[in-house]
Amino acid sequence: MSGKRTRSFKCAVHHRDREVCSENDFHLILEEPPLFQRMLQVIALELLPDKRDRKYYADRYTCCPPPWFIVFITVIELSLFAFHAISMRKADLLDGSIPICLSTSTSYSLLIYRPDKRYELWRFVTYMFLHDGWCHLGFNLLIQLLLGLPLEMVHGSARLASIYFSGVLAGSLGTSIIDPEVCLVGASGGAYALLAAHLANVMINYHQMRYGVLRLAVILFFASCDVGLAVYTRYAEDYPAVSFIAHLSGAVSGLTIGLLVLKNFEQKLHEQLLWWIALGIYTACIIFAIIFNVINSAVMQSLKVEQIYVTETFYNGFQV
Repeated sequence: MSGKRTRSFKCAVHHRDREVCSENDFHLILEEPPLFQRMLQVIALELLPDKRDRKYYADRYTCCPPPWFIVFITVIELSLFAFHAISMRKADLLDGSIPICLSTSTSYSLLIYRPDKRYELWRFVTYMFLHDGWCHLGFNLLIQLLLGLPLEMVHGSARLASIYFSGVLAGSLGTSIIDPEVCLVGASGGAYALLAAHLANVMINYHQMRYGVLRLAVILFFASCDVGLAVYTRYAEDYPAVSFIAHLSGAVSGLTIGLLVLKNFEQKLHEQLLWWIALGIYTACIIFAIIFNVINSAVMQSLKVEQIYVTETFYNGFQV
């Protein structure tokens, strides 16, 4: 086949795929795309299972508005960690464990989730800004930046923020029910919501994604190590009791809310139905957790008042 016919044949193939409009535009596919365009192609190839979605994203994305949510959350978490570490004069990178919010001097932080302060509702969310050590902070930031940032570039800040905060809220509410006697710090709930949503997406579409099995194995390995460390620190005597339930609750949240939100750009009818079912399950669990906390707080307050009354009656009987 001559060079001219080869060029015409290739142009016809790419015209069929709607990559060029005419033979005069064939030079467009021969030119090396700019660095930003190549980055978009890599992100689309890694996160979007459908070929049309990949091409649409790579051609139309303009970074306006920019992916600000993950950057904003990361800066706040780093700033608070650095502030507590410097104020305690324990900012030693080789130490590996900085109890920035569990020590005696800072256990009364207004941000940490505490079971005896559950009536302070902001604690159910603000605990995500505090972390117990460099390893704890580093793993969460690694997930947020390496996975959350590309996800935000593809699906937008609003969708990613809804998944992230749903995982954070599920983490604190799940801890308040399953492990109600421990404190809670860290953004693991939100990070695992993102991780679980992407993991489920890879599991469903692994045959359409590059290195699907390998990516599943790597994600599961690092997630298992992090959860195992959290379980160990929960029951080890040398560490303060911090719950690991937030990891699991955040993952469940990601499987319900995040899976279908991150799946594709144009959902089909049955996918929209599954989305509403997942939203209903998540909402029902959240409502149950809220009712449980309200009733449990009322019961604990009633028992506390009754204990005070019995104690006062006992001492009054002895005329103390």
